Amino acid sequence: WHRLGEAGLLGPDVEEQYGGAGASPHVTLAMIEELSAMGFGGFASGYGIHNNIVAPYLSRHGTEEQKAHWLPRMVTGEVVGALAMTEPGAGSDVQSIRTSAARDGDEWVLNGSKIFITNGIHADLVIVAAITDPGKGAKGTSLFLVDAHAPGFEKSRKIDKIGQHTSDTALLFFNDVRLPAEALLGDENSGFIIMMNELPRERLGIAAQAIAASEGALDITVQYVQEREAFGQKIGQFQNTRFKLADVKTEITLNRAFYEQCARQYAEGRLTADTAAMLKLASCEMQCRVADQCLQLFGGYGYTAEYPISRFYVDARIQTIYGGSSEIMRELVARSILGR
Repeated sequence: WHRLGEAGLLGPDVEEQYGGAGASPHVTLAMIEELSAMGFGGFASGYGIHNNIVAPYLSRHGTEEQKAHWLPRMVTGEVVGALAMTEPGAGSDVQSIRTSAARDGDEWVLNGSKIFITNGIHADLVIVAAITDPGKGAKGTSLFLVDAHAPGFEKSRKIDKIGQHTSDTALLFFNDVRLPAEALLGDENSGFIIMMNELPRERLGIAAQAIAASEGALDITVQYVQEREAFGQKIGQFQNTRFKLADVKTEITLNRAFYEQCARQYAEGRLTADTAAMLKLASCEMQCRVADQCLQLFGGYGYTAEYPISRFYVDARIQTIYGGSSEIMRELVARSILGR
């Protein structure tokens, strides 16, 4: 993280007054793409959380004091950010959050737990979603800026996942964590609205991962089939191989066109939640198909950790789950068509 900061690759679209380059969000997305295309899917996720989610949350909803305190250190890599929404009993259903924050004088007292938190082990700053008014349901949710060194904040060991090994994922515990009033991000009880408004950018970032990783998987597969021989010829000469590659290339090209359209819409403030849901659904489902078909062309070698295609394969699987599962994406799109 420090080396990325020294290279000027953290917080590229953070305002210049806080140490960033003040660039377009497209620069952050381009970084996510580059990491994903090289097969670093896990770190692309961690980078995306820090730069494409936490930093924009602060930039768009933080006070001047909050931004001045956290953003410069996020740009240098001194502070790593994480977002804690998911709980053992609340995944895609954000309205089922049980972590709570109760007012006690000039402080808030935070209690609860979060699971599957990307950057959870390394995080210095965690944006935590907590219930502040149980009677209002989802509309009683608030967001808090939690210093990872606060008393009562505990991190579990790194969760052992089947893929994205370069992304640290943790279970977090909050036991009577006392937060100052100024730790509240945005207005009280505005957390759910903020999260919903920021989801299109998050899903745009996940789609960037999906498409770039698919392109990376295709690149190494094309190289392999032009070198590997079977039955006296390069396997790239078999009709099955050629047709598979043609299908993969076509899928990637179509999804990239949709992604570029959505990226333009986001830059113009026109990307809707249902369009972002369609993009995430289409691109992540495609990524899993592409990784599977490319690995098949490697034969037994593709099933070994020695060959990078295996990493593309295992890293892809989580993409249809986090950031809103494919099932939830389909439901959101259906609602936009039929109404609730």
